[in-house]
Amino acid sequence: MDQPESNKPTLLERLSTLLLREPEDREQLVVLLHSAFERNLLDADALSMMEGVIQVSERQVREIMIPRAQMDVIDISQPPEKFIPFVIETAHSRFPVIDGDKDNIVGILLAKDLLRYYAGEEFEVRDMLRPAVFVPESKRLNVLLRDFRSNHNHIALVVDEYGGVCGMVTIEDVLEQIVGDIEDEYDFDEDEDNLIPDGTGQWRVKAVTEIGDFNEALGTAFSDEECDTVGGLVLQAAGQLPKRGERIPIGDLIFTVLRADSRRLYSVLVEHKPDGESLGSES
Repeated sequence: MDQPESNKPTLLERLSTLLLREPEDREQLVVLLHSAFERNLLDADALSMMEGVIQVSERQVREIMIPRAQMDVIDISQPPEKFIPFVIETAHSRFPVIDGDKDNIVGILLAKDLLRYYAGEEFEVRDMLRPAVFVPESKRLNVLLRDFRSNHNHIALVVDEYGGVCGMVTIEDVLEQIVGDIEDEYDFDEDEDNLIPDGTGQWRVKAVTEIGDFNEALGTAFSDEECDTVGGLVLQAAGQLPKRGERIPIGDLIFTVLRADSRRLYSVLVEHKPDGESLGSES
């Protein structure tokens, strides 16, 4: 019964020593946090969030952005009765508005502003638009989060070195790195490999995997002319953002969604079709 009390001073002395000499790098800080967790000074949720905070200060926008191919946008040339069903289906709160293509972003439309349309008021999409914010893909997430908070902005378009739109990022995407589905991310997304065979003829594949790398690994010959990544290939075949567990046949393969949210596809399970199996039309 006295053992916990006798251990407490020793633990505090060890932690104090580590803190007084200060960790020399982030790795030592993570080790210190894990030591505190093992000694029940932190619970699992607190440890995960602290690790998420550290990662946010290290990661760049390009690592978490919603790729251009997966962006849900509204074309300003469409009347409200055409795009409102899409707004309802996707259930986002904010939409980039384009004029012709995704390189020409004219503003951001808030879904709540569509209430004016239903109220019978005079409605012109251009009058409803909020200014679009553009950030470089190399921007650090902690800096982006600070900008989001100071500017009261929730969404930014990501541009590459040539000024072309390559994706978008929201404040929710950044916060998810701290309080999101940590276990799923560590199970697969943090692995250094984009393609992982499971030894049974199946492959776990990140959506950001380039089609060229996918073809090389699996011996396929999918074209990369219309989309660059496996995620883009699956989205093109599905015709919409598929849900977790959904199976999409493409050629001789079946792509099963392992992880996806309302905005983005993260990973899929790839396997060959069983002989004689039919899942509908293929792309």
